[in-house]
Amino acid sequence: MHNHVLDELKKTAAKFPEKAAFCGESSVLTFRELDRAVDVIGTYILRNGIRKSPVVVYMEKSPEEVAAFFGIIRAGSYYVPIDAEMPQVRIHLILENVKAPLLICDEVTAASASELGFTGKIVKYSEICGEGSGQEQIDETMLQEIHDSSIDTDPLYVVFTSGSTGIPKGVVGCHRAVNDYISQLSEVLGFSSETVFGNQTPLYLDACFKELFPTIRFGATTYFVPKTLFMQPLKLVQYLNEHKINTVCWVVSALTIISKFNTFKTEIPKYLHTIAFGSEVFPIKQFRMWQEALPEATFTNLYGPTEGTGMCCYYRVDRAFEEGEAIPIGRPFDNTDIILLDEENREVTKESGEQGEICIRGTSLTLGYMNNPEKTSESFTINPLQKGWPELIYRTGDIGRYNERGELMFVSRKDFQIKHMGHRIELGEIEVNAQMIDGITGAACIYDKASGKIVLFYSGDKEEADMKVLLKDSLPRYMVPNVTKKLDAIPLTSNGKTDRVTLAGYIK
Repeated sequence: MHNHVLDELKKTAAKFPEKAAFCGESSVLTFRELDRAVDVIGTYILRNGIRKSPVVVYMEKSPEEVAAFFGIIRAGSYYVPIDAEMPQVRIHLILENVKAPLLICDEVTAASASELGFTGKIVKYSEICGEGSGQEQIDETMLQEIHDSSIDTDPLYVVFTSGSTGIPKGVVGCHRAVNDYISQLSEVLGFSSETVFGNQTPLYLDACFKELFPTIRFGATTYFVPKTLFMQPLKLVQYLNEHKINTVCWVVSALTIISKFNTFKTEIPKYLHTIAFGSEVFPIKQFRMWQEALPEATFTNLYGPTEGTGMCCYYRVDRAFEEGEAIPIGRPFDNTDIILLDEENREVTKESGEQGEICIRGTSLTLGYMNNPEKTSESFTINPLQKGWPELIYRTGDIGRYNERGELMFVSRKDFQIKHMGHRIELGEIEVNAQMIDGITGAACIYDKASGKIVLFYSGDKEEADMKVLLKDSLPRYMVPNVTKKLDAIPLTSNGKTDRVTLAGYIK
């Protein structure tokens, strides 16, 4: 039984000391080196008197960033990843929320770290783990005491997602949920010491858990695929082959970059045998190209929100799909249950074929939102079907139904939250940030499903081209509207609310 996410690291380091654990563009950490770095960082944190606290990691994507994450966990604290690509406004909101005593940066991010307005201590990774850092001594006794006093509901990370009020929400995850998730995912996808992952997702999102934690549990190897390759599909496939990558867990758009440019006619990723995808609908035409190129590979559709610790449902593709069909999200992992609730909080049965909100219960639930009890109580609610005791469920805001085979299907979103480029986005956050721009008198967002684009309507004195530039200062790249349209005024309904039906008509 796994109580702590790092329980297997020392065993793996003893079994595969010189094997590469994490491989970046400019560095590699073996399991022995990773384990030592984790102990050194953990000791440093404890010697600075930091206990059970958030610690910010502001580093370039690298093996060393993973070591920082794990070192914080080994010290009994929990990591908060931020990234240089995040707008300064968003970073400030995150730092204000968590109020961490320590920030770990690297040589690349050190200069900008000093300009974040961070009120705690800032230290470079090299000052903790580098040669001549003076941090060579590891206090094994202190680390063991922390480990022995930990429990599996202790937090280990805070990952920030989009918030409808314009303020990001920090999802707090715990050891129990991550361990269970990795156990279920690993069994379904067949991870082992022979697994070679090609990581595509940023490390400041929970999506990277699919690679990070199985790597240390099984003694696998993870390569951080260079971001630039996702604009060069042939070179991307060549990279996969060069490093004999056999397992990818990517968002759909990353996979279709390869298939839609006819890359398979030149070269196929010949070592790939396990392909998992999620966060977006996989167009059947593109999916068939992958199946035809890799007929012996397994394909698994994954579904789940950050609040449910990564993915909570899976569907192993076992039949052909016609154009216009959607691949099911299947069934929940063991230890997780999916309930569909209608608007009257009644359960929607499999036999009815009706739609309902997808609600999650079980071990996969996270602890809620950091320093945000109001939002936590809105989304993590008491199960209305359980009358005997208070049982928490998470309301995803996704609408689902069961097909005639009893498989769970994703239908749509319930509110103004959307899925775009693999990310869950609150359209309200875009609207709030647009309205904060000087000279803007109104803003409203629409998601055009036909084109897959976010459209921002606004009124004010800014030109359409300028709006995108201004919003890049406050929104992550994936949230910046694809289209901006200037109006004399935002249309309203008779009760004074934004008339989104009229706005949708402006798109056509």
